[in-house]
Amino acid sequence: MSERRSRASQQVETPAPVIVRRSKKSDDHGAHHAGAWKIAYADFVTAMMAFFLLMWLLGSTSKYDKQGIEDYFNTPLSSLLGGNEGTAAARPSVIQGGGRDISDTRPGDGKKSQTEPTPPTTVPPIVAPADAARLQQLKERLTALIEQSPALRAFKDQIRISITNEGLRIEIVDSQNRPMFPSGSSKLQPYAVTILTQIGAALNDVENRISIAGHTDAVPYTAGPEGYSNWELSSDRANAARRALVAGGMRGEKLLQVRGLADVLPLNSNVADEPTNRRISILVLNKAAELAFFHDGGRTAIDETSPASSAIPEVVNRLQPVSVSRSTP
Repeated sequence: MSERRSRASQQVETPAPVIVRRSKKSDDHGAHHAGAWKIAYADFVTAMMAFFLLMWLLGSTSKYDKQGIEDYFNTPLSSLLGGNEGTAAARPSVIQGGGRDISDTRPGDGKKSQTEPTPPTTVPPIVAPADAARLQQLKERLTALIEQSPALRAFKDQIRISITNEGLRIEIVDSQNRPMFPSGSSKLQPYAVTILTQIGAALNDVENRISIAGHTDAVPYTAGPEGYSNWELSSDRANAARRALVAGGMRGEKLLQVRGLADVLPLNSNVADEPTNRRISILVLNKAAELAFFHDGGRTAIDETSPASSAIPEVVNRLQPVSVSRSTP
């Protein structure tokens, strides 16, 4: 009886065995990578979208913009860093923004307002050496054309050709006894038509765009209808010059700007009716100036005030200020 009790107590005190249950986990390695094809497909679709977007941009860019971009990226690193003294022609130049402030040149205006805003600093554009070389060659061809053509050589004292920050500037100015337009009129004299038609054909030698500006002297225009001033007259004269250039063979799509500037940019501000202030200015824009013009939607002012770097030698000596009693624009 006692043995049974001892055995029962031993059975009670013996701990229960620990049972470990092992379960085999399912292999989810394949499920983990089941969405990898979606990532690859998304990358493919993104690449195709970028490709077609690039093709659309290339198709919508004009040949002038493409040429300007090509010239920009063909610029040597030395030109971007300033170059040396031997590459002065290829150095960056400044395109001045906004119009010219003439408030200090008008009599009776007094001092400028102290609240006048400071003009913004402009970033100098990069003029590609290839572009500068093309304009220099065009200048040489035009100079040779003037010397070789009897029709142009007779009026070479009224033609100025110079390289500016914005490109090649060609100016046809009035002389005291030989105006380009009758007084107060926008109809070109026959000799002025001859000059412009021959120049128009030569401008097709380069792909650069053209800006045309008309200028008058400072004598107020009062002979026309009410409200018609030197502004309208200079604009009409600029358009007359445009028509003559196109008639001479210049392609119409080369035109970028035609404007009248009245008397705000005189060559000689000391004489109100100075003949040389009455002129037509043709600017063959370099690519940097053209890109700057398009960059801000045409608000960039084409600089007409930069001094000529050089002109036809005979012109500089002959263009002297002449004082006369009075003449209308």
